[in-house]
Amino acid sequence: MSKQIEAEKIIRSHVLWAMGGGLIPLPLVDFAAVTAIQLEMLQQLANLYEVNYSQNVGKTFVSALTGTTLASIGASMIKAIPGIGSIVGGASMSVMSGASTYAVGQVAINIFSDSGSLLDFNIENAKKAYESAYKKGKSYVSDLEDNQDEVTNVYESLEKLGKLRQQGILSEEEFEAKKKELLERI
Repeated sequence: MSKQIEAEKIIRSHVLWAMGGGLIPLPLVDFAAVTAIQLEMLQQLANLYEVNYSQNVGKTFVSALTGTTLASIGASMIKAIPGIGSIVGGASMSVMSGASTYAVGQVAINIFSDSGSLLDFNIENAKKAYESAYKKGKSYVSDLEDNQDEVTNVYESLEKLGKLRQQGILSEEEFEAKKKELLERI
């Protein structure tokens, strides 16, 4: 399998995770979860492209691309409004989280495939690429939402697997193997 195809699979699975993270009903916890998902994606992409990576560099990269993401924080904070706030905030945060994760992944692929690292890239070009990819990411997320039933089934299965791992029934390796298998279905 080519690196590009493998990279797209990594991005797709993390976009789905980010969409789920955006649905976390607690303001700012959702934002932190999505950032963690994006950092994990960067780690996997760096490994794929055999590029040195550190979590601190990844945090700097994500912050530089996404800025303060006031819109995301705003969507997160809407969840604090009882009732309708969690529905509206969750839906918008889910879409923005998925689109942002898609965009971060696309920018990282471009940098890594040019044999670059996250230490020596042109920030202005990267921000422009992020904005463009973010717009495409919204359509990408919309297409994924069309497959919602499949995604929901996978998330439910992943939740059950997570509980089995927490109970010690599944090892970390077994959990990761099954998670990968489930995410390839969607």
